[in-house]
Amino acid sequence: MSDEPAGVSGPATPNDVVELRVHGIAAADAAEVLDRPNVQQVAGDRSAGFHRPRPGCSKVNGPGGTTLEAYRWSDLPSGTAVRTLSLLFLLPFMLLNVAIWMRPGNPASDAVVRSLCRVLGLTLTALYVLAAVGVALDLVAWQCMSSSACLSGRSWLSWLGERPTGLRLAVLALVPAAAIGLIWWASTRPGRSFKAFRPPDSTVSGHPLTTVGQWGAEPLVGRLRSIHVAAAFATLGGSLLAARAAQGASAITIVLAAATGGVLATCVALLCTPPLIDRAPANRRLDGAARLLRTIAVGLTIAVCAHVLASPARWQEGGGLPGYGSTLTWLFVAHAGLLAALAAALLWRPERQPGHPPLLGLGALATASAAAGLAVAFSAELVHRLADYLDRTASTPQDLLPRPAAAYTWAIYGFFRAALITLVFVGLVTLISRRDRSRAAAAIVARDFPDPPTEAAPRLRQVQQAIVRARFTEWLLPLAVVYAGLAGLSAATTALELLGLYPGDAIERYAGVPADLVNFGIGMGGYLIAATMLSLVIGGIFAYRTAGFRRHVGVLWDLATFWPRAAHPFAPPCYAERAVPELVRRITYLVESGNAVLIAGFSHGSVLVTAAVLQLPPQVSSRVALLTYGSPLRRLYARLYPAYIDDDMLHDLGGRVGWRWLNLWRDTDAIGGWIFSAHRPDEPLTVTGPAATVDRRLRDPSDVVVPPSDSVPPPIKGHRPRESDESYIEAARDLVERLRKPVAPGPHPADPLAGQ
Repeated sequence: MSDEPAGVSGPATPNDVVELRVHGIAAADAAEVLDRPNVQQVAGDRSAGFHRPRPGCSKVNGPGGTTLEAYRWSDLPSGTAVRTLSLLFLLPFMLLNVAIWMRPGNPASDAVVRSLCRVLGLTLTALYVLAAVGVALDLVAWQCMSSSACLSGRSWLSWLGERPTGLRLAVLALVPAAAIGLIWWASTRPGRSFKAFRPPDSTVSGHPLTTVGQWGAEPLVGRLRSIHVAAAFATLGGSLLAARAAQGASAITIVLAAATGGVLATCVALLCTPPLIDRAPANRRLDGAARLLRTIAVGLTIAVCAHVLASPARWQEGGGLPGYGSTLTWLFVAHAGLLAALAAALLWRPERQPGHPPLLGLGALATASAAAGLAVAFSAELVHRLADYLDRTASTPQDLLPRPAAAYTWAIYGFFRAALITLVFVGLVTLISRRDRSRAAAAIVARDFPDPPTEAAPRLRQVQQAIVRARFTEWLLPLAVVYAGLAGLSAATTALELLGLYPGDAIERYAGVPADLVNFGIGMGGYLIAATMLSLVIGGIFAYRTAGFRRHVGVLWDLATFWPRAAHPFAPPCYAERAVPELVRRITYLVESGNAVLIAGFSHGSVLVTAAVLQLPPQVSSRVALLTYGSPLRRLYARLYPAYIDDDMLHDLGGRVGWRWLNLWRDTDAIGGWIFSAHRPDEPLTVTGPAATVDRRLRDPSDVVVPPSDSVPPPIKGHRPRESDESYIEAARDLVERLRKPVAPGPHPADPLAGQ
């Protein structure tokens, strides 16, 4: 297929209605989306494109005689093996990048939240470098190469073992430098395939979600990348200078340390000025200053390595790399402080609106805590596993030689403790909330299936359990906030390492818990982290090779990479920067060709569809209808992204399409839900006006008894796309009929000049 942007090919029949279907997370293929066996691509390329049934095949048309078309975008976020396998290494950066978009729509704290997320991201970059420093410089160059027992039988290390300490440190500093170079290169390479697809120059709606696909994030990402690379090299240089200063600080050491500290302070200062760093268009002076800072940091690191190599001062070896353990501990304490400050900024709402849930916006805190916790856990496990490899005779982590920094041991124990307590909370919440969820599910089943036959009792119980499970979704955010608090507490407890305390000894002394039990927890925490890392690697491999498996594993990846890189430049690129403008261009092309468009979005596809419709000009959106099903817009996105999904945006969306909008949802769906009103039987409407006509609740399953033509009862569909169901066909026909009615002259409902 051609690599040209979609919208310039794929002719449509004038005066027709095109039903454009947009799938959810990781759809298998276009044939499944269209529910037709033979399809062909009419626009787009291998990563994403528009497909239609082949002419001449049976059942080419859709409900109401529409022309069927599908937009398949699932290969944009996860199309290559390298990108899929990088889930393990980029997951903390990706989660932190999502956190900045979860901030509440509070102008008073917006800049503070953005600054805190970005500074926390800078600490994750520093942690990435310190993990490489811990492996190459602390464990290998400093500890192992100073021990004849460790070097015994390891020719790949012994060649450098008898060399001067400064030479060993300078040579093995190439390892963390290479790690920085690798992630630097990886952060620039993936985004290139998205640059050819640029959105229209102007927007229509003033709502923040309208900017999806129009961020033009490359200038911001470039500035953030330069700042993070500068901080990464400054962290490497600072680690070497701390080791050198412990042996006696010379004038050169002090000058280099002051310059390195100045680079780090400048990086933090830039990230704390959102009005400056967030300037969308390219700014040569600002971009040049960021690149200059990066160049200075690289030059300083080279100078530090030369100083370490040439310094005549004697090195007093023994223990861990001087300054490394305390640097790591203070970094973990900084994590705790930043998370506490983020919680305060999110909770501070001087003008809280009535009816807003108390946890609104705290998704940012939970996601940022998860990002920091995973980054710390992965780093700690990497260092511990290498230490274990270098000394397999140790029976406990405390006996390892070479021995990793104690802060890592505290971190592993903290991860295990947070995971264990969160798991206990999940169990308690599941049990406590089950009664209310069961009561609500029983009422729903009783209304949907009155007077069922006796033989339907087992099936009724299955339906009720499906609803009970689906209603647990509302508890996920509170549980995530609990984990956030535990993760922050775990980061704070690493400060005990500054007192020279080991977890087992300290907890036994002050809390009365046996040290052996604590050591067991540390060991289990290590296995838990290793299992998590291994699962991500295996899941990435199978997700790349098996489309069906990608539906489950790729959910996190697809949801997270919907948002552009605004907090961490090493996160994966944003596919919405192509998908949304591509949809806008295709819809505009179809309408300008004389067609009306029924755009149908399933699950996360409804979010892409929403962002696209908000960008359509009035003359195009007046010929568009919207069908959403299994949509998480209200149930999940309005809670997780309150600054972008709210009532104003949803009403703006409805007005933009002339309220030709239907939303299908089921009580058995754990992801999708209603948009404006639940419309359950015997319940009054909670909204009035056109919004009251949007939601259509579907009874699921259609029946609980075995039909005469089958041997099993109708299936429980839950969160599954069913374009062949009669309910979907009926909704599509309804919208097609509305589209085929003559358009009344006058201003567009969403036109800001309407009525003037």
